Amino acid sequence: MSLRVGMVSLGCSKNQVDAERMLYKIEKAGYTLIADAALADIVIVNTCGFIESAKQEAIDTIFEFVALKNEGRIKKIIITGCLAERYREEVSSLIPEADAVVSIGCNEDIVSVIERVTGGETVQLFDDREKLSLTGERVQTTLSFFSYLKIADGCDNRCSYCAIPSIRGRFRSVPMETLLDEAEKLVHNGVRELILIAQDTTRYGEDIYGKLMLPELLRKLCEIDGLKWIRLLYCYPDRVTDELLDVMANEEKIVKYMDLPIQHCDGEILKAMNRRGDEDSLRALIKKIREKVPGIILRTTLITGFPGETEEKFSRLAEFVNDMEFDRLGCFAYSAEEGTPAAEMDGQLDNDIKEHRADIIMEQQMLITAKKNNELIGKTIEVVTEGYDRYGECYFGRSAADAPEIDGKIFFTSPGKRQVPGKFVKVKIADMLDYDLIGEIDNESSK
Repeated sequence: MSLRVGMVSLGCSKNQVDAERMLYKIEKAGYTLIADAALADIVIVNTCGFIESAKQEAIDTIFEFVALKNEGRIKKIIITGCLAERYREEVSSLIPEADAVVSIGCNEDIVSVIERVTGGETVQLFDDREKLSLTGERVQTTLSFFSYLKIADGCDNRCSYCAIPSIRGRFRSVPMETLLDEAEKLVHNGVRELILIAQDTTRYGEDIYGKLMLPELLRKLCEIDGLKWIRLLYCYPDRVTDELLDVMANEEKIVKYMDLPIQHCDGEILKAMNRRGDEDSLRALIKKIREKVPGIILRTTLITGFPGETEEKFSRLAEFVNDMEFDRLGCFAYSAEEGTPAAEMDGQLDNDIKEHRADIIMEQQMLITAKKNNELIGKTIEVVTEGYDRYGECYFGRSAADAPEIDGKIFFTSPGKRQVPGKFVKVKIADMLDYDLIGEIDNESSK
């Protein structure tokens, strides 16, 4: 019987795509992939190392498998991903029970690493992070009807708080023909929704073609038969062009949804973050987006407690959030990451202050979300079925307004009719619960 290999991939969807490429190589080499990593012989933890909470989650997860290894339930532990890249030797020292620590530039060698650890070696394998392959076959780990399409890796924006450039390297786009081929294969295999991801999707193509090529990529993806939804994540505000907005407004397959992380609205804070713009420019951009793409769902991400954020600057941010009424919003307390310029800045705030301010923003957003959800009660919307909730005795899914894993869900009953994952149905909304909606299938509209 072949050895069973399980993988836990943490952090973002970009890391998940890397994991899927490793899984393909492992399966092709003849190993048995197993969904429950706790039942595997060899466990790979594909880590995130972006901010403190992500690092802690990665370490906690690894030690859970260390305990299983000490009990004799698993044989080997391999650590890959961003934590292994960022803290190469430190990870090996902190976790001597790990049989291998592998930087992201060595993902291509994962089968060799497995062979070496099963042969009794302890492996530390590090190489240039930019050797990470941006192409290749994948084992799809998402639900069958949607998949992530990673259009680039790395980042050149150099935000002062962010460790991504030091972890992932410079911005590198995937050639358009490669992406179109990958998208065609995914759709052929049943994918109906493609979610475009990168550290900065709006920069796509600039390094290869000398200009921003995201609009052209979107137009070509829209030509793929069988594809229903195309979704954009990680759009950098400065590069949201009129051309991009026109494509979003005119192409039916592109869902009217944009993830636009702005981080803050105060001009001085943004400058300290090494980001451009200020409150006036952001208000103007958001106004233009909503005018050019009517009904668009805007998601953003904010950071509270950045060095130098006074009470006045925070109050301005809170007022901005109330005024803008974003449809989706995530807020994080600033995390001082070693090796970043922001970590050395004056004006560092206590963790309690940073967390309290983040809580205030999220409480504000909860009220905004409740208002917007309340406006949907009585309306019928299209939902893609994701599964069945045994406890609630109902189905659940997402609308075009919801990205998987980060946004809310729609729970719905379907009396007398069984639904299957991936099926698009019409649901009449009857109620709401926090960020989620509740309804019943509209059988007439779903025919």
